[in-house]
Amino acid sequence: MPLLTLQSVSKSFGRSKAVDEVSAAIERGEFFGLLGPSGCGKTTTLRMIAGLEAPDTGSIHFDNLDITNLPAERRGFGMVFQNYALFPHLNVFENVAFGLRAGVRTGSDSDRVTPAEIKDKVGHALELVQLPDFDNRPVDELSGGQQQRVAIARAIAIEPALLLFDEPLSNLDVALREETRSELRSLVNRLNLTAVYVTHDQEEAFALCDRIAVMHQGRIMQVGAPREIYDQPANARVAKFLGRNNLIRAMRLTSTNDPVTRFRTIEGGHTLRVSATHDQLMQLPVNKPCLLAIRPEAIEISTAQVRDSNEENEMLAHVEQIEFSGATTTLRLDANGLKLEVLILDTNILTVYEECVVTLKSDRIRLLPEK
Repeated sequence: MPLLTLQSVSKSFGRSKAVDEVSAAIERGEFFGLLGPSGCGKTTTLRMIAGLEAPDTGSIHFDNLDITNLPAERRGFGMVFQNYALFPHLNVFENVAFGLRAGVRTGSDSDRVTPAEIKDKVGHALELVQLPDFDNRPVDELSGGQQQRVAIARAIAIEPALLLFDEPLSNLDVALREETRSELRSLVNRLNLTAVYVTHDQEEAFALCDRIAVMHQGRIMQVGAPREIYDQPANARVAKFLGRNNLIRAMRLTSTNDPVTRFRTIEGGHTLRVSATHDQLMQLPVNKPCLLAIRPEAIEISTAQVRDSNEENEMLAHVEQIEFSGATTTLRLDANGLKLEVLILDTNILTVYEECVVTLKSDRIRLLPEK
């Protein structure tokens, strides 16, 4: 039984529908991501889970209880905001203790936490985020990374039933962001918490989340493990959003009964052998345009001196541009009008305008639905 369930949840602001019939199920102990570009509805979805926004339609259930109309302070959820939302007039201790003093975890005035318990819980939370001696520090004297840790300490001090993150690392520099996300995942695991994490950063989502819901225009387009949605995108929009992808327009040449499925690219006229399921082929008649997708790292290149290549999935190309990125290099190629991006490790393998042979691995080419 899922710990948290969203059932056909929708939310509009004026005439704009921010979230449109979103349904999702988050398991106990899962680190679940909401991933998508700005304005896709991921933060509004998170705020409805938190109780900061009320859905127009649909329902939200937590631990078999309908919490759709339950006030935020009675849900017992911890939340870390993008701008940390710390109180500048309070020191670190009082910021972390705020939820405990307000009775957020219990939601009851009759079950307040005692001063001694507050001291112990705040101290433990600050230890967990590696700020044990920062109790009396003014928060406006802390660095961005330290303020972010204080915000996390405040969220976990109440021993939340669910931990919610709204792009908490977006204000940190690259090095600190990578360090902090590793610590964050380790912390959530140690405390055995369930978390919902909003981000627009694919790399961040892949590093942190067990499963990811990819959102666009208020809808969930695909839910799956990071490797699953990366290797098997549900449609062209998911394929383009999740890292770089070569999207190739093509026409199917062979019938459903043929043992090998072949396509001809519209740009360049190349023949490609593609691994596709029977169900996919049944929805795609012969000679109907479609999209094929292949990741830049799934394309092989050879510098062999070949003037012509007629092998399936193999084509002659020349280098138009070389982009060095440190550990990897991106080659932009032209294969008789078909533009391709290839990711390689050897930075000295080719030069601009040089010819090469390109091979597209058939088991890494994905047939995408028309819509």
